Amino acid sequence: MVVIRSLGEIPAGLPRVVATIGNFDGIHRGHREIFKRVKSAADGSDGVAVVITFEPHPLTVVPSHKKIQLITTAAEKEALIATEGIDYLVVIPFTPEFSRLDPREFVAGVLVELLGLKKLIIGYDYAFGKNRQGGVELLAQLGSEFGFVVEVLPPIGVGEHIFSSSEIRRLVRDGVVDQVVPLLGRHFSLGGRVVHGHGRGKGLGFPTANVVTDHELLPADGVYAVKVRINAGVYDGACNIGTKPTFGGEGRTIEVYLFDFDGDLYDDNLRIFFVERLRGEESYPDPAALGVAIKRDVTRCRLILGATVLHEELLEGEGI
Repeated sequence: MVVIRSLGEIPAGLPRVVATIGNFDGIHRGHREIFKRVKSAADGSDGVAVVITFEPHPLTVVPSHKKIQLITTAAEKEALIATEGIDYLVVIPFTPEFSRLDPREFVAGVLVELLGLKKLIIGYDYAFGKNRQGGVELLAQLGSEFGFVVEVLPPIGVGEHIFSSSEIRRLVRDGVVDQVVPLLGRHFSLGGRVVHGHGRGKGLGFPTANVVTDHELLPADGVYAVKVRINAGVYDGACNIGTKPTFGGEGRTIEVYLFDFDGDLYDDNLRIFFVERLRGEESYPDPAALGVAIKRDVTRCRLILGATVLHEELLEGEGI
């Protein structure tokens, strides 16, 4: 997949472009169905499959009452799109100036003039242009005018359950990570780097890796059964997210205890896959009581993870 990071980099003369446009946060099963349609249509017309997205997310640029925590980082989104057989990913820098383009200017200047669009496949609720003035009806009108076909897909889901990035964010924030798998098609995960901590876990008999991450969206505070990928290996473990109230409360941290692992992880990159939340974070009267709770948590995690098949995507590379 060729990644284009500015409109000026789009090569001239791309053959029979079939494209889709969106933010595609999380790359959930609905997004993947759209990509499959784009790829199939491009292959059927000897054309190229193009995904158009924006960086940063428009809601971080345009004033809005909505505050968004993204499911995936930009690097993860690119890696996931690459697994779908897309030929070109166009990442448009979303600036205040770009946000003021009206729908017709966007279609004429970007989709038609620069890309030479022949077919556009979009979701039923797609909106674009200044103040999101453009919708599917306007796109169909502009398609007739400029000579490209518009295919509008109905809501994509299972039964009455529609695949939705906002629903996935809600579930993760609530800690209901097991319910995310049917929507994402994989376990929710985050990548990070291991840094030095206070060593309290080791003192309790459960040495933990302290993880820092660029991820905006984190599960609710609490204890989770997780699987952790380090290089080529995958290990079962328990993860705590929270402020360590037993020790007086600190900044929010992510700590992982890996079962049956012996090694130095400092400065290593790893990926945590969240399988199930055991409980919320609790305060204990002393470290000994906390140690008893952790031992109980580890036993439960082993039972849960022993029956768990990991669902993941190929997310390789530094920082991914």
